[in-house]
Amino acid sequence: MRRRPLRGERAVGLTPALAKEGRLYNVAAMCHEPDSSPPIPRVYGAAVSHEDLIVEAADGNRFAAFAASPDEPSGAGIVVLPDVRGLYRFYEELALRFAERGHTAVAIDYFGRTAGVDKRGDDFEFMPHVEKTTDDSVQADTRAAAEWLRAAGCGSVFTVGFCFGGRKSWLAAASGHGLAGAIGFYGRPGPGQDGSPGPTQRARELAAPILALMGGDDPGIPVEDAEAFDRALDDAGVEHDVVIYPGAPHSFFDRKYEEFADASADAWNRVRAFIEQHTAHY
Repeated sequence: MRRRPLRGERAVGLTPALAKEGRLYNVAAMCHEPDSSPPIPRVYGAAVSHEDLIVEAADGNRFAAFAASPDEPSGAGIVVLPDVRGLYRFYEELALRFAERGHTAVAIDYFGRTAGVDKRGDDFEFMPHVEKTTDDSVQADTRAAAEWLRAAGCGSVFTVGFCFGGRKSWLAAASGHGLAGAIGFYGRPGPGQDGSPGPTQRARELAAPILALMGGDDPGIPVEDAEAFDRALDDAGVEHDVVIYPGAPHSFFDRKYEEFADASADAWNRVRAFIEQHTAHY
């Protein structure tokens, strides 16, 4: 399903946006600032526990993760795939917001192979580590997180990613993880900078329902790219919803962007509905 943006609307307050997928991004760019937070209300009084984890992938890589678990689980497990900076507070908070609504969530880091598993400060220079990631390494770690969720009792596992992680979330549906669904916020669906096929080109390999939540005024991801992804999913017969928010910038899903609160609220409602629809418990 495609929702076209209104033409001529412009975004304000745009943070540095992703310039190229694959290995190249704007200098010191990240999807959300270190003090950003998800635009999701807390559920006060929800019975939730959380912990820092070290997870081991099949290739022996050990990577940092943050897990949030509800006392009364829904049966859904969420692998949270961060933006280009890796694991930091925004995604830990997002995992907590999922858990408050009954979904076990684990947010992962991408840089265990090159930066280790220790906590990092806001001054972490992530780009040298991003340049050393590969699709295979990200998917190996995603698989390990999915297996952790299944061991915790989650019968339906989803990926939810942002920017760099949005693309990886959709590609996770083509990586044999047995996902119930793959959700991406403002990921690049087209070819990588190195020419490798993206989710659009691999649409027929995507073995799970897809939800794409895109900014209509994202300078790094033209609307035409989101529309091409939608058409490719149509042609491949993949269940999907591609939503383009008029005037919204890259990284609009942020409490700081009060002018895009309605888009954020709609996106969050769609994420929740998508998970409920595709969770075996429901």
